[in-house]
Amino acid sequence: MSAQSGVPATADLKTQDQRFMALALNLGRRGLGRTWPNPAVGAVIVKDGLVVGRGWTQPGGRPHAEIEALRRAGPAARGATLYVTLEPCSHHGKSPPCADAVVAAGISRVVSALEDPNPEVAGSGHARLRAAGIAVEVGLGAEAARHDHAGHIRRMRDGRPHVMLKLAISADGKAGAAGRRPVAITGEAVRDRVHLLRAKNDAIMIGIGTALADDPMLTCRLPGMEKDSPVRVVADSMLRLPVHSRLVQSAHETPVWAVAGMKAPQDSETVLRARGVEVLRSPASSGLLDLKDALALLATKGITRLMVEGGPTLAAALIAADLVDEAYLFHSEAVVGADGLDALDGPAAAGLAKRLRRVISEPVGPDRLDRYERV
Repeated sequence: MSAQSGVPATADLKTQDQRFMALALNLGRRGLGRTWPNPAVGAVIVKDGLVVGRGWTQPGGRPHAEIEALRRAGPAARGATLYVTLEPCSHHGKSPPCADAVVAAGISRVVSALEDPNPEVAGSGHARLRAAGIAVEVGLGAEAARHDHAGHIRRMRDGRPHVMLKLAISADGKAGAAGRRPVAITGEAVRDRVHLLRAKNDAIMIGIGTALADDPMLTCRLPGMEKDSPVRVVADSMLRLPVHSRLVQSAHETPVWAVAGMKAPQDSETVLRARGVEVLRSPASSGLLDLKDALALLATKGITRLMVEGGPTLAAALIAADLVDEAYLFHSEAVVGADGLDALDGPAAAGLAKRLRRVISEPVGPDRLDRYERV
């Protein structure tokens, strides 16, 4: 503190800003997978070095993080600093603009990690705050915020979700046994990590081949987190998803969407809809599914973060179409055998190496995770 002014010295203020933005980022991550179509934002209100309010985007996208933090801060917000991981909104949607609420609360300074790429905001929230006499600083924590808000950014800029590919790969490069038979490759620690990843994504996609071969549930089965299971999506161009599958049988508990081509039988759609499955028709798909169009369909439904567990065929198709933004490759010491199903064929492996770079390699129990991000 300056002895004369009571204002934190520059070095102290920088350290304080970094600490409270880190807190805001951590709070925002609580909402990942639960706030779509809105981004999972975190907000912290600080006065005289103390947190007087904090918030994160609530399930379903409302209330927004800033509104939650202001509600908790009450009168203490006047003259305080707001740390927020994304620009406060400035447009009237289903709720009034957060920027107006920040002004009305008497906040004196805003530290914002990123400008919102939403064309309805795109800097106008920051401008509104500055016009009201609030000091606004943008960019602290931007790299972490871009990672956390990757789904929102991708949907706004490219009209599709952020795509995260997950594959389990044996020591001999296989993802399954001969004849597409499932086989245990990785251990329990990886299983728990994968279930946590499911909870942090809006939706999870598999191909119809995996649905037929594995009959998976695709829910989050960590204790107490079943409610955080993502929307389950099947890329199913001809609507072959069996009505007796576990996905269809549980569609009323956890949503199931089937993305189909225009030539898929109407009778199959009627049967699936009667059992709670939502069928999305891809206008650009006649025979094989047009994956770019399928992802655009998911984006129009509000999906921002898509986890793909669909096996080698879907993985290779997404890589070939340059639609993979992040990859979690779990490597095991288990050996499947020469007749097993290759996890990534030559072109897919080359495409992944060309477009993504490894950012993390770490043990997960006896297995290893290599995480890749788009270059």
